[in-house]
Amino acid sequence: MAARLGADATVDDDVHLGYGDGAPPVVGDRATIRAGSIIYTDVEIGDDLTTGHGVLIREQTTVGDDVVVGTDVVLDGNLTVGSGVSLQTGVYVPPATTIGDDVFVGPRAVLTNDPYPIRTDVDLDGPTLEDHVSIGANATLLPGVTVGEGAFVAAGAVVTEDVPAETLAVGSPAQSRDLPAELDGRNHIR
Repeated sequence: MAARLGADATVDDDVHLGYGDGAPPVVGDRATIRAGSIIYTDVEIGDDLTTGHGVLIREQTTVGDDVVVGTDVVLDGNLTVGSGVSLQTGVYVPPATTIGDDVFVGPRAVLTNDPYPIRTDVDLDGPTLEDHVSIGANATLLPGVTVGEGAFVAAGAVVTEDVPAETLAVGSPAQSRDLPAELDGRNHIR
């Protein structure tokens, strides 16, 4: 099953496009997909995708334009990533997650979707990151939380409840406070 690649796409050797059963993945123009990456069937990706090595993008995932998916990032299927997004090395994004536009997620950040792993049978509910959100390295976001537009989650924070728009979330569990002046504004990733 052949993937549908846009114009000027560069795909390294040792990349698997179209793993699984379903429709071939669609990848937009000017994509760069590096070695060791696997993109499942039923995936739609816009223009100007850049991946690191060893990226996994599972089925039922939609990715916008101008997105960086860093080395060893896992997009674990059934999720949406907006445009102008930068997911740094080792980020984990679970099913039932929504990431808006112009979002930055720092290295090794982990988003989760199961409030009671294995112990109870519940619907999975990933986080929602609204537009212009920044997530620091090694932050952990628990199931169902919403990080409001323009908010900033500090490195190492453990987000257990919603983060209001244009605030700073710090600590474990994270507490929201006023956004310092130097962090005010929008992300300009594209």
